[in-house]
Amino acid sequence: MRLNPLTIKKIKRFRSIKRGYYSFIILTLMTLASLFAEALVNSRALVVCHEGRYYCPVYGSMNPGKVFGLDYDYETNYRQLQKRFKAEGKESWVLMPPVPYNAYENDLREDRFPPFPPSFTEKHYMGTDNVGRDILARLVYGFRIAIVFSLLLLLFDFGIGISIGSAMGYFGGKFDLFFQRIIEIWSNVPFLYVIIIISSIVVPGFITLILIMAFFGWIGMTWIIRTVTYKEKAREYVLAAKALGASDSRIIFRHIIPNTISVIVTYAPFAVSGGIVALTSLDYLGFGLAPPTPSWGELLQQAWTHMDSWWIGASVIGAMTITLIAVTFIGEAVREAFDPKMYTTYE
Repeated sequence: MRLNPLTIKKIKRFRSIKRGYYSFIILTLMTLASLFAEALVNSRALVVCHEGRYYCPVYGSMNPGKVFGLDYDYETNYRQLQKRFKAEGKESWVLMPPVPYNAYENDLREDRFPPFPPSFTEKHYMGTDNVGRDILARLVYGFRIAIVFSLLLLLFDFGIGISIGSAMGYFGGKFDLFFQRIIEIWSNVPFLYVIIIISSIVVPGFITLILIMAFFGWIGMTWIIRTVTYKEKAREYVLAAKALGASDSRIIFRHIIPNTISVIVTYAPFAVSGGIVALTSLDYLGFGLAPPTPSWGELLQQAWTHMDSWWIGASVIGAMTITLIAVTFIGEAVREAFDPKMYTTYE
């Protein structure tokens, strides 16, 4: 598929804005690392070689300890197995991920209570939380949940907002007035109170939170697309499409919306940032995902209650700062690259 020359020009313009382009690369690498987090952060081994046979526990089935000559039937502790193979000096070996802990595992000690500070010896590179779970593991898996949550929320909000907003701007009249009143009433519903009420009745899950937030999040994009559609429907290409007998749905979805893509793309990065902040805030207040789900908001809450354990707050605040700055730089670069004033000649 060949790209439009104007689209190629916009992509080149985006790449020329260095901080936005490099932020996009960083955020893409972070997202890919989180999607394949099982191979990077996991208590299961990547590869186990035992008696000439190879096992891949990360993406395979559970292997009880007796498979490797241990005296128990539950899942193998691969860190201990690795130490045992090294001590025995046999040809068997274990290859662990760079961070050999999962996000739910409690690494407790007999002589001290958690949280434990960062330790390269124990491979807790950012320390542990108040119940001995590895912070780096919870940051990585928490980022995956947050980025997937914000992207799905973006699809819901933009899908509903663009559809209703373009219809309001195109048809106008009583249809527009009716939805204006609906939006005005809807926007006055206290969103946080709704979350609190629902959380007191049922434990909110991942999909439940997305549906609740999408129930209120489409309003902003609706107003924007409505305004843009009012302007676009008066242009010559829309009048020409009507004269050729094109249906209303074809004019909206094949002509008007593609010509408003610059506005949609511009707001998308900031919507992703808003989704991450919203989920983190709800988790911090205790109305988000149920424990022990990895969550940046839950780590922030721990940082507040354990202020002497500086590594908890430093790690999660640092991760949030890098992520939100990267998203903001991407949004600024996209807005400048897709600015229609740069590619339009006014007469």
